[in-house]
Amino acid sequence: MIDLYTWPTPNGHKIHIMLEETGLPYRVIPIDIGAGDQFKPEFLRISPNNKMPAMVDSDGPDGKPMALAESGAMLFYLASKTGRFLPERIRERWQVMQWVMFQMGHIGPMLGQAHHFLGYAPEKIEYAMNRYKNEANRLYGVVDRRLKESKYVACGEYTIADMAIMPWMRFPERQGVNIDEYPNVKRWRDGLLARPAVERALKVLADRRRAEMTKEQKEVLFGATQYARR
Repeated sequence: MIDLYTWPTPNGHKIHIMLEETGLPYRVIPIDIGAGDQFKPEFLRISPNNKMPAMVDSDGPDGKPMALAESGAMLFYLASKTGRFLPERIRERWQVMQWVMFQMGHIGPMLGQAHHFLGYAPEKIEYAMNRYKNEANRLYGVVDRRLKESKYVACGEYTIADMAIMPWMRFPERQGVNIDEYPNVKRWRDGLLARPAVERALKVLADRRRAEMTKEQKEVLFGATQYARR
C-alpha cells in the first residue's frame, strides 16, 4: 500500500495519474497547502523541502518502507516498481528522462510563475507578467514542435513524460496561452484527458479545490509563513 500525501495541483495530479494507470493500491492523505499542512513536522520528515506530493510505500525495496518526495523521482520510482511507462530500450528510456527533466526544470517552474504573476500576485507587475507569459508560450511551442513529429512527448508510446507534462497544460488560459495556436499540444492533451485512468486521477481531492484563495491562504503559500525557518 502506498500512502500518498497530496493535493489537487499539477504536481499532485502527475502521481495520481501514474497510480491510476498502474492500478497500484494507494491511500490519499490530503496535504492542504493553503492551511499549512506542508509545514507540519510529520510531513517534513517525509518531504524535507515541504513540498507535496510525497509518499510512503510500505512495500519498498527489500520489503522495507520507502519514503520519497519530489514528483519526478516518484514517477521514476513507480515506473521501476511496476515495469510500466518507462521503456526498456535504452535510447527511449533516456528520452523519457530528458523530457521529465524538461518538465521539472522548465515547464513546472515557469508555468508556475505564470500562474502566480498573472493570477495570484497582489501587484500587477507588467514586466513579470510579460516575462512569464512569453516564456509559457515559448515552452508550449517547444512541446508543440515535438508533438508534430511524435505521437507522445518522449517517444512513440505513452510514458511518465506525458504524465509529468500534461497536468501543467490543462488550463493554458491561466498562463496567457491560446491553446489553438498549438494544435499538436491540444490534440495530445485532449487525448490524454480522455483516458479513463486520467479522468479518475483528476477527481482525486477535486472537491477540495477552491474557486479563490483567501488572504490567509495566500499568506501561507506566498508570504512569510513559506520562508520561516524550521
